[in-house]
Formats: sequence, C-alpha cells, structure tokens
Amino acid sequence: MSSSEHATNGAFAEALRASIARSGLTLDRVQARLHARGISVSVTALSYWQSGKRQPERSRSISAVRGLEEVLGLRAGELFDLLSPPRPRGASRPRRALGDTVNFPPDPLRALLKRVGAPHALEQRHRLDLVSLHDRGEIAGDGGQRSLTTRIVFRATGHGQDRWLLIYDHGGTDAEPPRLQALRNCTTGRFEVDAEHGLTAAELLFHRKIDRGETQLIEYALVNSGPPYPECQNTYYREFRRPVHEYLLEIQFDTSPSRCWQYTRVGDAPEQRQDLLLDTGGGVHAVAADFGPGVFGIAWH
Repeated sequence: MSSSEHATNGAFAEALRASIARSGLTLDRVQARLHARGISVSVTALSYWQSGKRQPERSRSISAVRGLEEVLGLRAGELFDLLSPPRPRGASRPRRALGDTVNFPPDPLRALLKRVGAPHALEQRHRLDLVSLHDRGEIAGDGGQRSLTTRIVFRATGHGQDRWLLIYDHGGTDAEPPRLQALRNCTTGRFEVDAEHGLTAAELLFHRKIDRGETQLIEYALVNSGPPYPECQNTYYREFRRPVHEYLLEIQFDTSPSRCWQYTRVGDAPEQRQDLLLDTGGGVHAVAADFGPGVFGIAWH
C-alpha cells in the first residue's frame, strides 16, 4: 500500500471516530440503527474501522458506510470519499503456507503459525510436491460463495510426511471464517483463527505417513454460513508460488452470470484472458497444465 493510501485510510478512521464521538452513540447503538436500516455489520468491524486497523472493502461493508453517513447525520459521501481503493481479493484465497508460497502480512502470519504449532513453517523446506489440484467453488443465488471443495494429490520428497498446512483468507472482520470439513483421507488437526486480519490456519492430517516417492490424495471443503453468503467479488483464483502439474478450477452457479472468463497473470506480463461458456449444468471450468509461478483464476459478471 502506498503512503497516500495509508493517509487516506487514516483519514477515514479519524473521521468515523470523530463522527461517532459527536453523535454520543455507543458502537452497540450504531450497530442497532444500521440493523434497523437492513444493514448487518458487527461491532468488532465498526471498532476496527474507527481505529484504522481495517477499512471497509466488500460491497456489503461499503453499504454500511453509506448507512453510517445517515445514522451519524453526515452528508452523502463524507465518509465514503475518504476510503482508499480496496485491496485485490478473490472469492477466497487459500494459500499453501510453507516456504516461499506465502503472501500474507508476515507478523500476523508468524503469530498465527505459532498458535497452530508450526512456528518454523516459513523456513522449512518443501517436502510435498503438488501433483494435481482441483477446486470446485459453488456460488449461491445471492452471488456469495457457498462452499469450496478441494482435492489434492501430493508426492512426498522426504520420508514421514503426515500433514498439510492450510492458510485461508476469509475476508476480514466482517466475514465469519468458513467451516473446515475433512472429507477424504485426512482429518482436521489444530485450527486457529486471526479475526483481526481475516486469516485461518488449520492442519490437515493424513490417515497415514507417506515416504519419499509415495503419493497421497486428500479432499476437504470450506463451507460458509448463509444465506446471505460471503461476497466473493465475482472471482476466484489461486496464486501459485511453485509449479503445479495440473490445476482444474470449476465454478458452479445457482444463477447464471452474463459472462465468464479465465485469466492468468505471470510475472510482469499483461494479464491473459479467455472467455468461457457455461455448460449444461450451469457451471464453467478452466485447466492449467504445468503452470506456475503465477495467478490462475475465473471471473464473471
């Protein structure tokens, strides 16, 4: 984030904090008045916004800012115009948390890894190669993400490999973390949530240890509460910091979008796009072979 964006974010927090103080309302009362207008936002989110720890980014949060202007007796745009541009975010951003695959704020991530019992995960050498990865996202009729189901095939490059560490960005203080369900050949181990930074860390424990050259297939799901379901900004992507032999991405829609396309970003090269057609079941898919490092995703209108 640039210095100007930091300044803008600070201006929003300062203006919100001053406006709430002038109103004489507690955060609980502000939340109640927003709720009366059909706007749902947590007291925790309001607290983080006025302290400058986070700022509204999702569409639902932006609606809350418009509602705050009404509740606090401000002119239209008085708070909204102080918001800095939102940081890029997909439907979800599952990351592999070992070695150089991490793209999270380093200090909060290290603290979260320590809580989950893997304080040295960032420095450890990869012992699992990613052979095949299959993501299937379900988009509900309200445009939010209902669930993500993932199937992965690993090949061990060292003996005694028995787990995979999942780091997931669930969207910040105004989004509840998804439920993690271990579906096949694994169980859920330690599980920790950093609500302030919107991060979840969890262990997926293999049913048996695998040695060098052996493969392991696991399957898990991340399931969101709803409706309404968490907004996903009309996109889902993975950022690969290591090559993957095969990546299959499926998106299934309850309500058909008007347009879908796959996109890739590799290094400093321009983004590459290719239109996708809905299949007879109301979904689209895209395949990447021997891909990475880079970003691969699907977006829609």
